[in-house]
Amino acid sequence: MKTMNPLAPIPPSTTETSANLHWHNSFAHLQNDFFTRLVPSTLPSPYWVGRSLQAAQSLGLDTAWLASDEALQALTGNLVLPGSEPLASVYSGHQFGVWAGQLGDGRAILLGEIQTSAQPLRTQEIQLKGAGRTPYSRGGDGRAVLRSSIREFLCSEAMHGLGIPTTRALCVTGSDAVVRREALETAAVVTRSAPSFIRFGHFEHFSYNDQHTQLQTLTDYVIDRHYPACRDSTKFNGNPYAALLEAVSERTAHMVAQWQAVGFCHGVMNTDNMSILGLTIDYGPFQFLDGFNPAHICNHSDSQGRYAYNKQPNVAYWNLFCLGQALLPLISTTEGDQELTLAALESYKTVFPSAMEARMRAKLGLTAPQPPDRAVIESILQLLSTTHVDYTIFWRRLSNYMAQMAHAPTNAANAEPLRDLFLDRAAFDAWLLQYSEHINAVDMAQAADLMLKTNPKFVLRNHLGEQAIRAAHLKDFSEIDRLLKLLESPFDEHPGFEAYADFPPDWASGIEISCSS
Repeated sequence: MKTMNPLAPIPPSTTETSANLHWHNSFAHLQNDFFTRLVPSTLPSPYWVGRSLQAAQSLGLDTAWLASDEALQALTGNLVLPGSEPLASVYSGHQFGVWAGQLGDGRAILLGEIQTSAQPLRTQEIQLKGAGRTPYSRGGDGRAVLRSSIREFLCSEAMHGLGIPTTRALCVTGSDAVVRREALETAAVVTRSAPSFIRFGHFEHFSYNDQHTQLQTLTDYVIDRHYPACRDSTKFNGNPYAALLEAVSERTAHMVAQWQAVGFCHGVMNTDNMSILGLTIDYGPFQFLDGFNPAHICNHSDSQGRYAYNKQPNVAYWNLFCLGQALLPLISTTEGDQELTLAALESYKTVFPSAMEARMRAKLGLTAPQPPDRAVIESILQLLSTTHVDYTIFWRRLSNYMAQMAHAPTNAANAEPLRDLFLDRAAFDAWLLQYSEHINAVDMAQAADLMLKTNPKFVLRNHLGEQAIRAAHLKDFSEIDRLLKLLESPFDEHPGFEAYADFPPDWASGIEISCSS
């Protein structure tokens, strides 16, 4: 196949492909200040690594097409689909709390935006991650490696299965082309989708460069396409940009509350990794907690612990504050007036704790808020952290305990699997008594049903991803398929797959995931 010029412009097109994709490409219709048109770099002899039929169906794609050679070539970057307008966008950002200046899509190429037949998605952007060098690669090769691509693919779909806002992953393709990282590895490409891949850093880029016309163009684009209610909001003296900041703050608060409740650590919450739509984006050094340690740091590159699990809520607010600073030229009506911006950010401080408490109540099967709820929540989290009890297993066993109590409330043996998790059984027994008395007024069956739908049996633990990666390096992709099926419905029992919900092996604690992962 002929190698394409990576910087060759592609004229707009409305042609349909054999996949019946209806391209709109609204972002590509902005000025060139926002992006560079280019085509992906080719990879030799690509092969399928993993495909999500659920993601394909959500996009309205013909799943038969997803098995075709045309799809394989197009989603590797070897074939430009008619009607798409590939580009890489420019943005900036704060990384580990320090202004990093211009960044951008260094290895991601947006193919365009498609209109889907599935509702309520309407339109979704399709992006290839690992598709080659762009003007924003900063000396990098623009490639992704197989291990990181598998992790992003599986975690994107796992988060969707958990009901947490996220970008989706349609597929992973691989190639034996060599990529140099700490060692020699092979290349891969993740195809991911989202209503938009715009980040906080996009706004920071134009604001910090005093390009206020471009900043307003971008912000108006986001409001009109994704937050139209902000245009008509009467809050903040009718300022739509302050209304946008408040809406983003609230979405972000709800997302982070969901992360915390399920024990998810993002690992690298830079402003360029924060979605303007409140989606989980950019799966690098992520981890689901094993033992509950609030100060756990999942990113081996994070030597200062900036992005530790218990710091994520405050970091999210710090990032929103940076977004507020970027939007200040649009929000402020007079020079030095920051009151509207601060008022718009204030909602995070009320929405996050409220959303977090609601999530924790659901984990305990508490259907209506009561004054003692907070004490019950805080005391069990303290108990879990004292000896680093396995977070996911505890909540699932508690859910099963409640289900058993609904049928046999006098059977004391029901509590034994829970008690076995704690070194200090007396302390746990005291908490369980407190909890049981508090929940007495709640219908046990109703509480158990809520808990089993809230506390997953399966999460993408590091060792499960590592096992799938090791097999994939041998061209065995069956473990990826198996994990995908479990993670798509993580609240189901899946008889016969109990090992995937068991304690991590001892070697799992030695897995190191860094920003280069």
